Amino acid sequence: MLRPAVLSLLLACAVSLSSAAVFLENGMPILWAQTAGQVTDLPIQNGILTPDPWHFLHRMSLYRLLIAATDPFMGSMGTNATDSPLWGLPLQLGWMLTSGRLADPTGATTCGLQTGDTMCVSTQSWWGCVNYFASVLPFLSAAQQGFMGEGVQVQMQVPEGVEDYCTTYADCAARFPDAMTKWDAFFQGLKSATESPLPESEKKDALLGLYWVAQMASTYASATCNARQSHYSSAEVSFAKSWLNSAEYVSAAHFQSNMEKSALFMAPLPSRILQEGDVAPNIADLSTEENHTLSTFSWMNTINTFLGGTLVRMWKSAMCSVDSRQKGREMLEQLVLNPSYARDTFMSIVSTMITSC
Repeated sequence: MLRPAVLSLLLACAVSLSSAAVFLENGMPILWAQTAGQVTDLPIQNGILTPDPWHFLHRMSLYRLLIAATDPFMGSMGTNATDSPLWGLPLQLGWMLTSGRLADPTGATTCGLQTGDTMCVSTQSWWGCVNYFASVLPFLSAAQQGFMGEGVQVQMQVPEGVEDYCTTYADCAARFPDAMTKWDAFFQGLKSATESPLPESEKKDALLGLYWVAQMASTYASATCNARQSHYSSAEVSFAKSWLNSAEYVSAAHFQSNMEKSALFMAPLPSRILQEGDVAPNIADLSTEENHTLSTFSWMNTINTFLGGTLVRMWKSAMCSVDSRQKGREMLEQLVLNPSYARDTFMSIVSTMITSC
């Protein structure tokens, strides 16, 4: 049974959807206080951890446990408790919940709806599917690398009749070897960084590089979710594709997706699922910031598609050093968050940066 406090929070989120994306509660990811504080808080059967990633609080718990287990190795990220790049993931999951993107898009069930099980993550949700690769896969890898305790085994629950999701480390490694290998490399890199003689700034850049390589490998693996896009409007599908495209820029710049920076980029994301006829920057019930973000993402994806992928290739080429990546992160902030930033300025600077690599 859903606690009254949880239900009232979700109802408040539903009321505020027309103003801005909701993903924080008392300065923490939404419903954070309701999640598992230690591994033994998750379901255990026959000595094996059996989280249910189709329950929002369980999936959010994977992030809480992952952050807690890796924090001792994140010293190069900064002195704040929320400097780990992993903080961007629970904020993203919270936004997916409150914007309605984890609910059943087919209408066949009330999974994820206010009139049904509000904590249900639909196996038919494209967003929930893509997020599976950014939550379950890293958790299974971290457990395999010993971050959840010596010899801890994990088997994810899956609804009956659903077969296209991997549920164990071995299963995921067999189906998505590249993604699991990249996550393993990140977690191994965390351990070795503690003994590395490199300056903290270089460790940080190297770890962020490993992190984003793993994130993008999960993103590429989630192409298996694509059939689920048929449940959404063309406007939502277009946004989904441009959202994926934006990750190419963020990852190449080694964006430090800590709590503070992630919140800046999450706040202007659309607070509801887009419908047919929604065309940014003129969607009446979305904020100016949401409209700006949608039109910017669309512009970046359209230009890149028109150029046959050249814009992403140019950007990746320009992100060739610690300094250039720092400049790249600043440019992305301006492009996404500053409506007066000229898009042609972005293009010209990228072209100039390539020549210095």
